[in-house]
Amino acid sequence: MLDNPTLAAIAVRLVAWHTAHQRDLAWRYAPPGRRDPYRVWISEIMAQQTRVETAGAYYARWMAAFPTVEDLADADLQEVLKLWEGLGYYARARNLHKAAQIVVAEHEGKLPSDRNALLALPGIGEYTAGAILSMAFNQPEPALDGNVKRVLSRLADIDRPITDRAVLKTLWSLARALVEAAPANQAGACNEAIMELGALVCTPTNPRCLICPVAQSCQAAANGVQQERPVMPPRRSTPHYDVSAGVIWQGGRFTSPLLIAQRPQDGMLGGLWEFPGGKQEEEDATLADCLKREIDEELAIEIAVEEEITAIRHAYTHFRITLYAFHARHIGGEPQAIGCDAWRWATLDELSDYPFPVTDQKIIAALKAERASEAT
Repeated sequence: MLDNPTLAAIAVRLVAWHTAHQRDLAWRYAPPGRRDPYRVWISEIMAQQTRVETAGAYYARWMAAFPTVEDLADADLQEVLKLWEGLGYYARARNLHKAAQIVVAEHEGKLPSDRNALLALPGIGEYTAGAILSMAFNQPEPALDGNVKRVLSRLADIDRPITDRAVLKTLWSLARALVEAAPANQAGACNEAIMELGALVCTPTNPRCLICPVAQSCQAAANGVQQERPVMPPRRSTPHYDVSAGVIWQGGRFTSPLLIAQRPQDGMLGGLWEFPGGKQEEEDATLADCLKREIDEELAIEIAVEEEITAIRHAYTHFRITLYAFHARHIGGEPQAIGCDAWRWATLDELSDYPFPVTDQKIIAALKAERASEAT
């Protein structure tokens, strides 16, 4: 295992390398350790499960709309979700909104500099708390993300699966020892440097060991096993589901409103709007049967299912779907919010006012293309 003198030397080299080679990102407007806590918080939440290049554009739009915690707390949740549209993992946006309201109500609009107080806020876990405390307040608190786990696993040549509880405990201990060994007032720089190293040099495949600033301290490289670290658990097969969705026209196709439903706030994609439907079950002989059943269960109306519009393949974290969208006509019954939070009749052009998941955005694009084709 890495001893304290080695960790101190690693920290010094990391900070020096980062100073010279860090990427120019929107949230790096000040040195790590002296940044606005709110901006650190937003950037860290956005960058989770999202490519940095993608997060940058969203971050700029977010800061233009909600430049302060107070602005976010005062915003309508639908406005927040609309701005987040396309980033995925929408619980992050809901938690940001909820946490901002708590910060305004209980912390005078300032993110707390206490670890326990941060961890009490919705959506802030150990990693995010460590990032805020080090990047904004320069506290020597660890921030263990996927990049850091990979770098530390190679530096210490950990030969057990990275998901093991004991291994995670070891990695957190190493991350803490490293940031505590950093030069004075460089805790934030040290944390950001090891994250950057994982993103640019110590990559999942083909790590660039020849240009790594800490290669001489890397035990996996010394043993020639850096490509085999970290040890990953066996991959589980990912289930696939066929899902149907209905573009339910109140009257004539493209000349009347269509029906959209809002997903329950506390579920997956909570608060977003969608074309109603659901997963095909064994009892459903066809996707059309599935759609009619789902619409009856969710909205208590009767529909006639017409031709298919498009089929969309999409992967979530733990499963994959093929979403089949169909034109449909409203035959009878007044919609009721049984399996959804709300429903609306809206024209195709009005849909841009509502936040939709990526899959449903693709359905909207297909509808607009079909309308344009019919107009020519």
